[in-house]
Order: sequence, then C-alpha cells, then structure tokens
Amino acid sequence: MTEIGMAPSGPSGAGPSTLPGTAMETSADRPWPLRLLSEKLKVHIERAPAVWVEGQIVQLNRRGNVCYVTLRDTDAEISLSLTIFGSTLDRMAMPLESGARVVAQVKPDFWMKTGRLSMQTRDIRPVGLGDLLARIEMLRKALSAEGLFAEARKRALPVLPHRIGLITGRDSDAKKDVLRNAALRWPAVEFEIREVAVQGVNAVAQVCKALTELDGRDDVDVIVIARGGGSMEDLLPFSSEDLIRAVSAAVTPVVSAIGHEADRPLLDEVADVRASTPTDAAKRIVPDVAEETHRIHQCRGRMEHIITQLVSRESDRLAATRTRPVLANPEGMITVRHEELERLQARTFGAISTEVRRGHDRLQHLRAQVRSLSPQKTLDRGYAVVQLDDGSVLRRALDAPDGTGLRIRVAEGELHAEARHSSSSQNRNESTE
Repeated sequence: MTEIGMAPSGPSGAGPSTLPGTAMETSADRPWPLRLLSEKLKVHIERAPAVWVEGQIVQLNRRGNVCYVTLRDTDAEISLSLTIFGSTLDRMAMPLESGARVVAQVKPDFWMKTGRLSMQTRDIRPVGLGDLLARIEMLRKALSAEGLFAEARKRALPVLPHRIGLITGRDSDAKKDVLRNAALRWPAVEFEIREVAVQGVNAVAQVCKALTELDGRDDVDVIVIARGGGSMEDLLPFSSEDLIRAVSAAVTPVVSAIGHEADRPLLDEVADVRASTPTDAAKRIVPDVAEETHRIHQCRGRMEHIITQLVSRESDRLAATRTRPVLANPEGMITVRHEELERLQARTFGAISTEVRRGHDRLQHLRAQVRSLSPQKTLDRGYAVVQLDDGSVLRRALDAPDGTGLRIRVAEGELHAEARHSSSSQNRNESTE
C-alpha cells in the first residue's frame, strides 16, 4: 500500500489526522476509513501496466455498448471477467463467439464506489488455426534444440510387457480399441487404466498426474496415452509443454496413440514409440500369439532339420573314420611294429655275436703272438736267465766278479751259483774293454 503525506481531518474537522500512515500500522482501535483503503487500492492498481493474456471465451453477455466476457485459461480452471466497450468490438473483423480462443490486452481498473475490480479490454483478437500451428512449431523447435526429441533418448518397448498402463478418455472408443485388439493378440495381457479428460482445460493436469502414477509403479512396463483423434483445437493438450516434459522425464517407455494423421501433436515427437491409432498401439505393445506360435513351430522345425543334418553328417564322418585301416584293424599296427622290433633285435644280436667272435679271434691271435714272444718260450728252447741277487739280469761277465751270487732261471725252476772267471774269458773281457 502507498502512504499519503497528510491524512484526512478527524471527526471534528479541525487539526491534522492521527490515522495510521500504512496498513501495517492499523488496528481495531485505529482503523482506516473505507474510502482511504479504496483510494490506496485504486492508486496501486492503476500503476499496473496493460498485459496481453490468452484464453477461451466460456461466457459472453452484451449489454448495449458494453460486452461482459468470461475468459478461462486453456490449461487450468482459472477464469477472469473482462469488460469490452463497443469501440473495441467494432474494430474486430469477426464477432466474438462462445468457445473461441482469443488473446486480449487488458488493464485492471478499480471502481471505488462499489469496490469492484474489472479488466478493461483495450484490444482483443481471435487466435486462428495458423497462429496455433505457428506456436506449436516454435515450441517444437525449442524442445528439439534441448534434445527432448532425440532418438538416443527413446527407449525400446519390452517384448512381452507384464502390465500395460493405459491413459485414455472415460469410456472412449480409443480405450475399447486398445483393450479389444490387445486381448485378441495376447489374451493374457493385463492393463492398469487411468481414465482422464483428453481435451479441455483439465486434460493436461489429469494426463500428467496419471502418467506420474503409472510411471511410479514397478509392475507397469509400458504406458499408452490414447485418444481417438479430433480437431486441432481438441488436440492442443497433447502439445502442451508441461505434458511433453513429463513424458520426457518418465522412466517407463511411453507410446503415443493419438489418432490424428494430418497434424501430429508434440506428444508424438517425445514419445518412445508413435502409433498412428489406438489399434496400431495395441499391435505394437503386445505380440500376436498366433504369429509367435507359428514362429515357434518354424524355429522348432528348423532346429530339428539342422540337428538331423548335424547328426547325419557326424555319423558319416564317424563311419568314414572307422573304415580307416588303423581303426578297422587296430592290432595290425602293433603287429607290424612287433615284427620290425623282432627283425631289429635279431640283427642286433647277430651283429653283436659276430663282433664278439671277431674279438675273440683277435684276442686268441694276439695271445698267440704274446706267447711266442714270451721269455718262457725262450727258456723252453734251452736258454737260461742269469740274475744277480737283487733280481737284475746279468748281461756282462764283468758285472759279476768272482764269488758273486747268481740265480739261474731255466725253463722249469732256477739254480743258485757263484761266479768264477776263467783266464780266457777274463782276457776276452779285457780286450773288449
């Protein structure tokens, strides 16, 4: 609240007022007059600038040159009353209609006499389909730049989900299509259903809430957001930034099943899988039991054929291996080696025996040679060996003076004698010297 420099005079009308200068200073004993509060409110409100707002006309009442309009937010249960004068209405190319989406430039105004706050509308313009598409395209580019639509963020759907979360309209055809087609494809499929508003101001909040609930459940493997198509205006909640960011933040894979091919809502861009219709979504989230059974039979047939071929091929290889000589007559290899070993053994024994005989013959020959050169043979021929007492052989007569003891060895035995030199032998020895 703004403060005033001088408060109004008291009840007596004389002297300065003792009223509180600010709202915080008021009390039951020192209240403000109502006119003072109204004046301060009017001053404060008139300072607010004009602002452009967007909403949907839900009530329109024209009285003379003034039109009273109730404008509601497109994504929340919030309404605001507008006052539009005839001059503003005359500038519009088309008259206002209930249900139209508009943007309006409003300026708050406070009526002191009645204490009523009104929104004076200085300009109002309808929002056409082209404007909505342009806004969606701008939002698409902005979110794409953030990476919310990147393929790397998208998660693969489970091959066979245990439980499917379904967010759809109350008793809608989209719900029936998903349930019926999913049950036809996989009879054991289970759903966790959340029925919400799929258009209007409550759609975004309810869809986001249901998405959060299902995403927080551990038994839900995939979430389907389904609606059976509609006009561009009806599908605007599925291009809401709040919903797009909620889907991007979800941990569970999300399937978009908005049956609208002409203009794709942004939900199709951020979802992990886009289905063209709710029926297409049912085909994508669960396999066809008949197809899977047929594939199992085909796989079993191929496996049996491959196994049969493998067993047959290995049997042929085993039979071929068994026909080889080494396996057909395994003892033959031992017999051949045994015979070869016997031949080698015989050759070895023969070579050794021959070498032994030759060595024996050489030994006998050498023995005969040694014996022929032996002193004993000389003695056997009548010769004798004369030795001194020390055992040395006497070779010269001078080495044995007279009286020297001699040992005379003959062929058999030995004799002892003393040396006696004759004169002839002594002269011969001297001449020899």
